[in-house]
Amino acid sequence: MKSILKRVALGITMSVCAGTAAFPQSYTPSPENLQARKEFQDNKFGIFLHWGIYSMTAQGEWYMNTRNIHRDEYAKMASGFYPSRFNAAEWVSAIKASGAKYITITSRHHDSFSMFDTKESDYDIVDATPFKRDVIKELAEECHKQGIKLHFYYSHLDWKREDYPLGRTGRGTGRPKGKENWNTYYQFMNNQLTELLTNYGPIGAIWFDGVWDQPEDFNWQLEEQYAMIHKLQPTCLIGNNHHRTPYAGEDFQMFERDLPGENKAGLSGQEVSALPLETCETMNHTWGYNIEDQKYKSTKTLIQLLVRAAGKNANLLMNIGPQPNGELPAVAVQRMKEMGEWMAQYGETIYGTRGGDVEPHPWGVSTRKENRLFIHVLDLQDKSLYVPLKAKVKKAVQFVDGTPVSFVQDKEGVLLKFPKVPTETDYVIELLLK
Repeated sequence: MKSILKRVALGITMSVCAGTAAFPQSYTPSPENLQARKEFQDNKFGIFLHWGIYSMTAQGEWYMNTRNIHRDEYAKMASGFYPSRFNAAEWVSAIKASGAKYITITSRHHDSFSMFDTKESDYDIVDATPFKRDVIKELAEECHKQGIKLHFYYSHLDWKREDYPLGRTGRGTGRPKGKENWNTYYQFMNNQLTELLTNYGPIGAIWFDGVWDQPEDFNWQLEEQYAMIHKLQPTCLIGNNHHRTPYAGEDFQMFERDLPGENKAGLSGQEVSALPLETCETMNHTWGYNIEDQKYKSTKTLIQLLVRAAGKNANLLMNIGPQPNGELPAVAVQRMKEMGEWMAQYGETIYGTRGGDVEPHPWGVSTRKENRLFIHVLDLQDKSLYVPLKAKVKKAVQFVDGTPVSFVQDKEGVLLKFPKVPTETDYVIELLLK
């Protein structure tokens, strides 16, 4: 992830890929792809997993870059990586219990280490570690078994390989200048992506990250890469965490640490597109495992973030950094359990919905499913609420138990009257519209 960087211009002169269009120009999604987009929107909730040999440092996934660790010294960690307590069935079961419908896991992060058995390099979990197990394969098999979609995060940049053109980051990791070769690096990426989309069954999405590492006119040859992915698996969606308006060939738009239309983190100033939307956020503060970061968000905060994302017509991709021993942090598992308990009761107001008729407000949001409009009251110090709404309301009830809610409607909206000031994490009123 790029959470510690802001978008700034660097005067890096590149000699590769000059004179061609930098980004895809046109794209017509297939019917299967459009259906996959709808299912993605219906799912509403996913779990992000940032896991690699960087977990051994317990300092997050950017440790190699932030501490300028030489690539050869960093690579030595692989020989000691043995996540003895990794259990794919336990991971997927815990994630499924949260109410999440899909998992996005780092197949290869910026440090170049592949968490799957790749023929393109020996720097992977099977060849370079004593563990000798393909954790991505085990996770894929368990996801398919338990009915959870699997998505792959894949880094466009690399802090170790000599052929990756020197960019904004990874400049202190000992890569020699003058060895860049975009053609071999591009082929390497495409070969790995082919492996991921050939050897692990149906994949829900490829979640790219790293375009921000190069100048804006750098040609990543995304059009060809995206076309290859869609050819291998037409239902595999493509998203790119480049913090710009989506390019042709991309199937969903993500926002890092921000809800669509907001820019509190300084990474999401781009316009909100008509594509399916996804917000990614950390459960504590860091993406990869950090032993010092125990500042986990409360269950209430996480649930309200999920609800606010749904009200913005977006999915929530909530991140967890697994430990080096292969376990999910106990606090994270507990938070997921509690979110799952809430989703078991209120999931109908989230799954399969779209952003509702009432725009998001400080007090809460709305979601809609056909003629059912759900008013999610998240922060209100009053026993009544006026919501602007043009549609005619036939009935208003408390979603949790069907108790009627008193309301008065005029031409501009509806005044809802509650028996008490709402104190719930999410006080949901269901309006049946005519």
